Amino acid sequence: MDRSELATQLRQARARVRPEDVGLPAGSRRQVPGLRREEVAQLAGVSVDYVVRLEQGRGPRPSVSVLAALARALRLDDADRDLLFRLAGSEPPGADRIAMVVRASVLRLVLDRMVDLPALVLSAKCDVLAWNPMAAALLGDFSRWPVAQRNIIWQHFLGDGDHRIMVPPEEADAMTAARVASLHAARARYPADPGLGRLITELRSGSAQFERLWSERRAGQLRNTRKTVDHPELGRLTLDCDTLLVPDSDQAVIVYSAAPGTPEATALDLLRVTGTERFTNLRT
Repeated sequence: MDRSELATQLRQARARVRPEDVGLPAGSRRQVPGLRREEVAQLAGVSVDYVVRLEQGRGPRPSVSVLAALARALRLDDADRDLLFRLAGSEPPGADRIAMVVRASVLRLVLDRMVDLPALVLSAKCDVLAWNPMAAALLGDFSRWPVAQRNIIWQHFLGDGDHRIMVPPEEADAMTAARVASLHAARARYPADPGLGRLITELRSGSAQFERLWSERRAGQLRNTRKTVDHPELGRLTLDCDTLLVPDSDQAVIVYSAAPGTPEATALDLLRVTGTERFTNLRT
């Protein structure tokens, strides 16, 4: 690990990213170019003190998951991402590992261009890698989950149950089984991926339901058609849910939408204006 060069790369990368590039307000009282350390910490899901220590060349060796989160937060392209990993003493992601860094062009699509619809990016093992402000307004702020737990399947089996997606009772068993089956399929593609191995081990030891379904050895993929979201202010919204695949990275862009003229379309228009601000007296 080259702490000095790693610190320099992190500082310079932070200075190159404009707040509006990552969906943050620019403001008029900024005293530094680019992002603040607090903003990098928020986007990467780490503490501000951790970012400070890394930028001062006195931090611990970052884990692969933290490096991936920093690369996403700083909008690093593939070459700069690989340099980040090598300076931290880790091998960059390879073809036999699940891609945990979203390509810069995909981030531009999801965060910069897709401003009218909620959208998020999932890894091959259902980690939430990136999301736009509309997705946070609709589904909640994913940054509140620690990086290691920012995974749809982990949250389903081991999370606190604070989720807005509603599943009809008659579909719950099939949906749960499909999530387990998707991890079987991921393991077949990435048998040596350490993050996937840790996730499966934690789920098997922490959830009897997961262990039972895992032992059935079924493989499959998650399918998205329509989802019902129980929003704390707007109530229940039934939305189309489409999956756009990014084949070279085995990632998926999930997009929520509604037909024009429907109450759900009106609700999305309102969310576009209010964002994550809380408002009252709208839900009946």
